[in-house]
Amino acid sequence: MVKDIRALKDDPEAYAAELKRRWTGLLSYRYIGRNHGAMNTGPADDTVTLRRDMRNAAGGLLVAPLSISAPEGGVGSDLVTVPNPVIHCCQILDDASDVRRIEVVESEVLRSGTRMGYSRSKIVDADDHDRVIALTEGQGVRIGAPPEGLVKMDEAKLEIVDSPALPPLWEAFGAVRRDDSHWTLPPLSDAFASPDAALHIGPQHVLLETAAMDLAAGLAGTDRLQMRTWHVMFLARGKTGPFRVDGEALPGTGGRIGVRMTLHDEGAGDRMVTSASALLELFA
Repeated sequence: MVKDIRALKDDPEAYAAELKRRWTGLLSYRYIGRNHGAMNTGPADDTVTLRRDMRNAAGGLLVAPLSISAPEGGVGSDLVTVPNPVIHCCQILDDASDVRRIEVVESEVLRSGTRMGYSRSKIVDADDHDRVIALTEGQGVRIGAPPEGLVKMDEAKLEIVDSPALPPLWEAFGAVRRDDSHWTLPPLSDAFASPDAALHIGPQHVLLETAAMDLAAGLAGTDRLQMRTWHVMFLARGKTGPFRVDGEALPGTGGRIGVRMTLHDEGAGDRMVTSASALLELFA
């Protein structure tokens, strides 16, 4: 059973130790290669080096690495609050097939209230800031308050070498396609859980995009598809697992395909925890 860090709020030393263990063990940001200066010591670095496992079958960018790189929410880091995502949106303007690195710029909190926050950012080619790759927006909620005095942490970086032997992101994040054709994640574990003991956004984005691409390819008869619009609503905390995606692909005009999905926590009465919709188009 993954522990909810909020149970330690009255023990600052235990809270700090548990937050460090959980943050440095969380796979999402480390696997993508995203450094968060609000949490980590060392120089600020808002760039992510792109690898072939971050690309689709046509060579364009997957949305999951973008959404993990710029999760948004506007409520602050785990050092100042216990954040929980509510809504995330990503619009991909450029498939970035020839881009080597992306950079998250113009991150801004649009509003930060007592409980809710709203923010947005821009993702650009790190070597050409005039080339905009994507726009992201998000809404988050504070579900707890940590003890005062928490400090930034040293995080051991994962060195993932780009190679044709790299597994696809869905495999690295533990997803599988079951015999019943549903894409799933295994029961919740520390590597894929946020400090409040809920399924982190990273594996959710990866799983849901994988399912969306699979459903769209089944309708289109090809996997040469590019994600353009990505909208996710986090309805409830995924606390148990396994987690299953249900979804449908819908034909549009001009080579566009829509997909809508729901993520269910099978170990918690099949509760719906996340809803997502996607707009994809045939790769030109």
